[in-house]
Parts: sequence; structure tokens; C-alpha cells
Amino acid sequence: MSAHSEIAATIARLRSTFASGRTRSIEWRMRQLDAIRRMLVDREDEILDALHVDVGKPRLEGWIAEVGFMVKEVDHTIKHLAEWMRPEKVAAPLVLQPARAEIHKEPLGVCLVISPWNYPFQLAMAPLVGALSAGNCVLIKPSEVAPHTSALLARLLPQYLEPDAVAVIEGGVRETTELLEQQFDHIFYTGNGHVGRIVMTAAAKHLTPVVLELGGKSPCIVDKQVDLDVAARRITWGKFYNAGQTCVAPDYVLVHEQVRDAFLDKVRATVREFYGDDPKKSPDYGRIVNERHHKRLSQLLRSGEAVTRVDVDEADRYISPTVLRDVSTDSKAMEDEIFGPILPVLSYREPEEVLRFINDRPKPLALYVFSENESLQSKILANTSSGGVSINHVWLHLGVPDLPFGGVGESGLGAYHGKYSFDTFTHKKGVLRKPLKMDPPIMYPPYDGLKARLLKLLA
Repeated sequence: MSAHSEIAATIARLRSTFASGRTRSIEWRMRQLDAIRRMLVDREDEILDALHVDVGKPRLEGWIAEVGFMVKEVDHTIKHLAEWMRPEKVAAPLVLQPARAEIHKEPLGVCLVISPWNYPFQLAMAPLVGALSAGNCVLIKPSEVAPHTSALLARLLPQYLEPDAVAVIEGGVRETTELLEQQFDHIFYTGNGHVGRIVMTAAAKHLTPVVLELGGKSPCIVDKQVDLDVAARRITWGKFYNAGQTCVAPDYVLVHEQVRDAFLDKVRATVREFYGDDPKKSPDYGRIVNERHHKRLSQLLRSGEAVTRVDVDEADRYISPTVLRDVSTDSKAMEDEIFGPILPVLSYREPEEVLRFINDRPKPLALYVFSENESLQSKILANTSSGGVSINHVWLHLGVPDLPFGGVGESGLGAYHGKYSFDTFTHKKGVLRKPLKMDPPIMYPPYDGLKARLLKLLA
């Protein structure tokens, strides 16, 4: 069967399932969520093995950020789903009384999820949980850059979930292009901005709503009023987790000039503390996903003076955790999102410099402020725009299920996690209920003087 025929047949099968109406009940939705929960427990080792082969991901990192994250996401959804599905009552204006106004939640239909390679399990499964909890059918296109995880999803999901409601299409650019020619009721894409624009253009042909989870250069601001030991630990952890291949990793640091050298010393010491004298031998340090990204990152190492040991091994897809100082603002490392284990450190003198620097650039997916000065925290929050913010830590806001996660501007469109995932895949339908027994004549013409005055007063 050709890719075109397979995709068309798969979408037709999903549409038939959705049209049957069976995905709308809370019982069906709960069965799918329970099945995902079982899969996470039953197949934990297989999932972690695939992540290690594809991305060189240490097993504990794989469990925390992918399997464990999804266990919590599923549990949170199961706990609150009945509440989320319930119609919401809202007030109707006096002129419409007697009346009852409600917001009803209905599924969108057949949804497409296009997931990336850096967290290839979690970033396919989290939108899937949201879409199923909202009563939709789902087609997942995993990244071909993580082929073992892609194959695992294609094998496991039909075993645990209703195969006529959830499907996986594997492949590369050809299959993705073919999918984007089809009509879906929602498209959820995670990846880079270039492809995000392609997705949005394709969606526009069918007026399909989209969520775009993109990225950007997430800045990390370090004030002089801060515990540098704690700041260095948290920034080092967040930057070099998954070998820097995290969309919300600190992309660069802006540190106050009075504490720059002390901060660099502490980061250098922290890298050694975390990963030893030779991080290549550390079981807790990852690898670059493939040769192409390894070559791209290797070129960025020339963007400044390294304050940590630089070690590159193309055959092992290894680049050491690298911290750069004296980085020019027009260097390659400061142009595009780094997406790897390279941390440029720049200095500033006044907070206004920081605000100008950040606001002169595209809005980032995340922003981090390390400071004990609450006035400075508030100033930066009020005068910058980003998808999300963590204060005195990095990317932990992702772990709060009641916070939306998403970008703004060039870093993305829309949000998910927890209830925000349910809302993303749900149409909120406004409903007004009126009794037939009461039909006040004030609504109808002719509108004489008294009636007109009353309508103006009540409207």
C-alpha cells in the first residue's frame, strides 16, 4: 500500500470511529487513560531502552522526564476529567431572563500530533493524553530522527488503546507532507519554527486550528543579589540535562558583571561535581542525537573562550558540557537556538540592559531570573514577554500540571499540560436554554417609546 493510500485509509478509519459517537463518553475516555497508565508500567524498560538508543538518554533522565512525567500527567487527568467535562454555568443578562446559559465541552474530531526527537516519547504521549481525554481520535506522526521510539509507539499503542481510535504513521518528510495535505480537526506540532510555519500554512487550507510548540533562545538572568552556589547548580543541571537538547534549556546567561567571574568559577566546579573530570564516562551525561546536529554544534564551540574542558567525539556523538565567556552578541552561538550542551555567558551592568537585550530579540519559550531582589523579579516579569517563567530555578514550571505550557510569538502558539491539554482539544460550545411558557412581548416589534426605553435600559 502506498503512503497516500495508507494515510487516507487510516484517517477514514479514525473518522468512522469518531462518527460512531463512542469516544464521547467518560467511560471510553477513562478506559484509554487507564490503558496508557498500564502501558507506562508494563513497558517501562522497553521505553527507556529505546530512548537510550535514539538519543543517548541516561535511564534516570528518561524515567523522570518521559515515563515518570507521563505517569503524573495521566494520573492528574484521570483525577480531574469528570470535573473538566462538566458543563459550566454562566450568568445570562437580565434582558434574556428567564434563561440558563452554559458552556458545553465537545471533542473536535480527528487530531494530528507531530512529535519531535528530543523527548520523543513524552512529547508524543502528552498531547495524546489531552486529545483522548477530550474524546477525540488521534493520528500520531513520531519523529524519524528517533526511529526506535517511533517503532515502539507504533507497536505498543495498538496493543493498549483502541486501534480504530489511535493510529501511528511512521516515516519522514514524505509522510509528513502527505499528512499535511489531509484535513484534520486539529494539528498539534512540536518542533522548530521553520517546520512550524509549514504546518500552519498547510492547516490554513482547511482552516484547521493548530498548536505550535516551538522554541527559541531562552535567557537566564543572574543578579548580583543571589546565592551563586545554588544558581550555578540549578543552571548547570537545566542546561546540560539531556545534553542540552531541551526546548526550555537556558540558552544563554546574562550575569551581573560584579559576579561574572565568581559565577563562571562555580559553574565550572559544578560541571565537575555533576559529571566528574571526564563527563564522557559519566552515566548521567547524554549524547547528541545524530551526526548532523553534532557537526552543527561543534561549529558553535568557536563562539567564545571556553572556561570548561572542551572534548568532541563525533563517532560517539559526544560534546562535553561547555561554558563560553567573552561571547560576541553577533556570534553564531547567539543567532539561533543552540539546542545542545553549550552555554554562552554574557555580562551586564544595569537591568535596563537586560530588558533591551531580551526585548530586541524574538520572544522566548522560557525566561529565568535568579535574584533575591523581588523588585527586580517583578520588573523583569512586567517588562518582558515569554512563554513561561521560572524564578530562581530553570524549567520547573513545566512540572506544574495547573500551569499552561506554551510559547508566544515565534516561540509558539497555544498551550497544554493538565486541563490546558483538555481545553486545547475541546470545543467550548455556548448554549442558552429558554422556557416556552414565558414569552415577554418586550422582545418583539413594534418598538414603541416605552418598550424602546426598557430595552435600552435592560440591554
